[in-house]
Amino acid sequence: MKKATPINKDIPEQAYDRIYKQAMQRQEAFLSVPGPRIHIGTATCGIAAGALETRSAFEEALAQRNIDAQIHTVGCFGHCYAEPVVIIDHPDSGFPPIFYPEVTSAKAKMLTTLFLQEGDPRFEHILGATVANEMIPSIMDFARFNQEKRVVMEKCGQIDPENIDEYIASDGYSALAKSLQRDSVEIIDLVKKSGLRGRGGAGFPTGLKWEFTQNEQDNETIVVCNADEGDPGAYMDRTILESNPHQILEGMVICGYATGARRGIIYVRAEYPLAVKLVTHAVEQARAYSILGQSVLNTDFAFDIEIFQGSGAFVCGEETALIRSMEGHRGAPRYRPPYPAQKGLHNLPTVINNVKTFACIAPIVNKGAQWFRTIGTKQSPGTAIFSVVGSVVHAGLVEIPMGVTLRTLIFDICGGIPDNKQFKAVQIGGPSGGCLPAEFLDTPIDFDSLTEAGAMMGSGGMVVMDEDSCMVDVARFFLDFTQKESCGKCTFCRIGTHQLLNILARLTRGEGREGDIDLLDDFSVDIKNGSLCGLGKTAPNPVLTSLRYFKDEYIAHINEKCCPGMACRTLTAFYIELDQCARGCDLCEACCPVEAVFTTSNRKKGIDQALCVKCGECQVACPPDYDAVRKVSPAALVPVIEHTG
Repeated sequence: MKKATPINKDIPEQAYDRIYKQAMQRQEAFLSVPGPRIHIGTATCGIAAGALETRSAFEEALAQRNIDAQIHTVGCFGHCYAEPVVIIDHPDSGFPPIFYPEVTSAKAKMLTTLFLQEGDPRFEHILGATVANEMIPSIMDFARFNQEKRVVMEKCGQIDPENIDEYIASDGYSALAKSLQRDSVEIIDLVKKSGLRGRGGAGFPTGLKWEFTQNEQDNETIVVCNADEGDPGAYMDRTILESNPHQILEGMVICGYATGARRGIIYVRAEYPLAVKLVTHAVEQARAYSILGQSVLNTDFAFDIEIFQGSGAFVCGEETALIRSMEGHRGAPRYRPPYPAQKGLHNLPTVINNVKTFACIAPIVNKGAQWFRTIGTKQSPGTAIFSVVGSVVHAGLVEIPMGVTLRTLIFDICGGIPDNKQFKAVQIGGPSGGCLPAEFLDTPIDFDSLTEAGAMMGSGGMVVMDEDSCMVDVARFFLDFTQKESCGKCTFCRIGTHQLLNILARLTRGEGREGDIDLLDDFSVDIKNGSLCGLGKTAPNPVLTSLRYFKDEYIAHINEKCCPGMACRTLTAFYIELDQCARGCDLCEACCPVEAVFTTSNRKKGIDQALCVKCGECQVACPPDYDAVRKVSPAALVPVIEHTG
């Protein structure tokens, strides 16, 4: 068994005290500067919405008006629906820090003039405020904050990810200093007692995995952070890397000390350029502060981290495929055992944990195993982080205690379904997760409850669907993704997913056949039983759960050649209700890409079904006051045409 103990337990504490005092001095110098502070979220979601332009607009406006204010760039707040997000802390105004959503360049210039210069906070632009009551809500008034429990994301949106001093000033790396004063076995025992389960999807006990690696007798052990986040709509790991990379580094160094490793690798996909840049910078800063290198916090413990950029293969999220990729081979899973904890990268014992798993380590060390167990459920302690996307009012990143129900997350925290539409289903666990209907809204969110319902925790992707969704097409969409991402090693996965996709594609075209439902079920079961890795074993989940809970939609596609959700293009038709159509309005005709919309003799509009490509742009363009464009199944179109002429 590999066991590590520093020669002098006072050494890491003294080294940490030195860098902590330096960090606090710099932080106090920043906070002591009088005047407003403008906090701007500049993670990928913010940048995509225009956060860099917003920052430039603030800088320009402040210079023009000669206003002394500090612009503070931070990571993601989680309110992705409201980007670009800006929080203005203006102590001289008498107001608390104010949360502004969707701050464009024009709005930035307006706030600089009217608020920072003239003292008017502009209530109509404040998130959650109304002009009538002139009350500025606290950040904790928002469901996104007062119903969350932030452990991993506690510092996200609070600190500058490029400034190590801000992380240290908020007790960052104090857990590492404490760990280096303990026996390595004690650290592993602490993680085991916390009940932390891997946040990458499988939910394997983290402390047990570390113990397996520590018990190996090889001279070298390797720690790998799996940041190969490939689920459609999932961006939890990317956001954490972009908002607080040092918390991941701290967890990795503690893991290295506990397991006897001297080398760490962060496997991150190259499609995350900002995450790669910020993590690389964080590693360089940690080396400069002797947090990484030959003498971690002046002890005899050596540990360093390198960045490995993956090529974007979804299957490389599976740990043995990830290892093959790092060894320079084509990413493909291998048989287990032996497990990576026994023989991993280059046949050396390798600990592989997810970004969120490593980010839990420092809080557990600082606050204790029992504290962590007070959050969540008995079998699934701690929190879960989800990227909630789809038909939901407040899409974004949410961290909640395990055990919170789907209903609370979707409706109370994320605002429910937009446009007064009905909830239909939620797809949990990435492309290999399950689709759960409304009857499961009161299901607790934890590893075991979701698995029992037919879904899985996965890495944290969650897609909410409303009444307009077609569950057959949803299953086809996810099967199309997993089929393309299959490495092809297993016959069941390579050929089976292809056959499943062919059947689903036929159904969405109205070419379903008798017996297709039985084929889908049989193929799905065979693929689950015969595939080697998790990708193949879980790929049929969207099909199996949609068959179980939405079988009537499959029957409608096969027997009636119609799509109940009217989402399948071939099984959908558009027509214009003449009684609703406004004479002389040309919006639908102007937006039609194939000139299928024409003007009738009474100056109203009609649609040439032979030319229509079912894009739906005419329905989007039609003013709500008229609501003249209707979507129906082709079978229902004939009597409609006869009625309308």
